[in-house]
Amino acid sequence: MKRYELIVPCHFGMEAVLKREIIDLGYDVSEVTDGRVTFLGDEEAVARANVFLRTAERILIKVGSFVATDYEELFQGTKAIPWEEFIPSDGKCWVTKAASVKSKLFSPSDIQRVMKKAIADRLQDVYRLNWLPETGESFPLRVFLLKDQVTIGLDTTGESLHKRGYRKLTAKAPIAENLAAALIMLTPWHADRILVDPFCGSGTIPIEAAMMAANMAPGMHRDFTAQTWEHLVTKRLWYDTIDEANDLVDLNVETDIQGYDIDNEMVTIARENAKLAGVDKLIHFQRRDVKDLSHPKKYGFIITNPPYGERLQEKAEMPAIYQTLGERWQRLDAWSLYVITAYEQAEKDLRRKADKNRKIYNGMMKTYYYQFLGPKPPKRGQETGE
Repeated sequence: MKRYELIVPCHFGMEAVLKREIIDLGYDVSEVTDGRVTFLGDEEAVARANVFLRTAERILIKVGSFVATDYEELFQGTKAIPWEEFIPSDGKCWVTKAASVKSKLFSPSDIQRVMKKAIADRLQDVYRLNWLPETGESFPLRVFLLKDQVTIGLDTTGESLHKRGYRKLTAKAPIAENLAAALIMLTPWHADRILVDPFCGSGTIPIEAAMMAANMAPGMHRDFTAQTWEHLVTKRLWYDTIDEANDLVDLNVETDIQGYDIDNEMVTIARENAKLAGVDKLIHFQRRDVKDLSHPKKYGFIITNPPYGERLQEKAEMPAIYQTLGERWQRLDAWSLYVITAYEQAEKDLRRKADKNRKIYNGMMKTYYYQFLGPKPPKRGQETGE
């Protein structure tokens, strides 16, 4: 099997979580940079990373890297890459996205145009064609320029990995599935602990938690661009990966995962999304105001994405929402609270300073993940006091 360098973008601030996932999947991480983790793997790794990684955005095969300070260097550096090893004579190849940071070349459209021409020239020479038909499979590229260093990745994923395929309906400001998974993974929660999301919206956090509890791979019910690249990743590898994912699923796991929302329509949407994800039996959704948040048991987790007050008419409501959340949480017995928000007065209105605070970019929005840690439950065999 061939060895590739695989580049995996993620949310800024979630690199450590993704790195741990990749290592747990059995691969060696070679580099961690802002918003990206790179690891070494073969063709099978392409399929397994797409199917199993919960916090990734996409899986890119690194096809080349070079320095370019002008468009001639960009053209020649691109043309020198052995594109014929990846793209057949009828393949359709283009740069879907070009990002430039602290580089002399900064125009995405010009970068895309020059690279497209360089790739076409190379393939026409190799395949001895006057023009490229581009009637075959798609080979989208993503390009990063950082301090004039050009890095080119072949996108094996297609639609972002946060699109698991279950969320057909959403709330006004839904949290991305891969970000929701990362937030859960930043906590010590596991399947035998209680989890409540009192602002569940379309159900993303409870659904991602239920998928983790059931050991359900996030990409097992969707398609990927590289599934049609049989010269790079055979269909047998994809079938084997899905078989591996199916063998790991355990829907008989006992859970106490709950999602509440004040909007009845959102509760209906959350239930439908959970059903589409195949985990509806593992989650209890209901219409409930945050002021009615309660639970009889100890050592639970609240993991939530409450309103941020981004809309002008909502700003006045924020203090009461966060104060109520804080009051209800502190009445629970030995619970932990995890809140992602862009609301700057969150700690003040929750009336406690967070034990940990992590800056995370939710898209282009800077948010903070406030972590209020409750006591650990006693080990098995010790008196729980319940």
